[in-house]
Amino acid sequence: MVPRHMRSISHDNFGIAIDPATLPPVYYDLKIMSTLFTKIINREIPARIAFEDDRVLAFHDIQPQAPVHILVVPKKEIARVAETAPADENLLGHLIFVAQSLAKDQGLHPAGFRLVINNGPNGGESVPHLHVHILGGRPMSWPPG
Repeated sequence: MVPRHMRSISHDNFGIAIDPATLPPVYYDLKIMSTLFTKIINREIPARIAFEDDRVLAFHDIQPQAPVHILVVPKKEIARVAETAPADENLLGHLIFVAQSLAKDQGLHPAGFRLVINNGPNGGESVPHLHVHILGGRPMSWPPG
């Protein structure tokens, strides 16, 4: 449950938009919002699942920014890519491999697609649980934002 004082903050995956820069440091540091992805992984929050194996879960974003917008989330809680360890190297490769496989399954390979990993408040991170966005089905502009 999101605490009452945080309900007006929201995130594109859960119908609420979180801007970590506006959160008091204690909330961001305690990873309160990371439990949202963990709850999806544990099936405590419903999601439209696109793929699952023993290491990752992929699901459709509920506020897609493109015709295809899928998140690939490791089941291991890692706050962000900058906090990965050498032991996470295989998992990181698996995230990218699953993302490209899902893009292919969604018919995005011929025209192209974008993979995005946001890191930290200035990088657009809104949930401190590492995840890869798969975006496709429309032309993407550059720079992204």
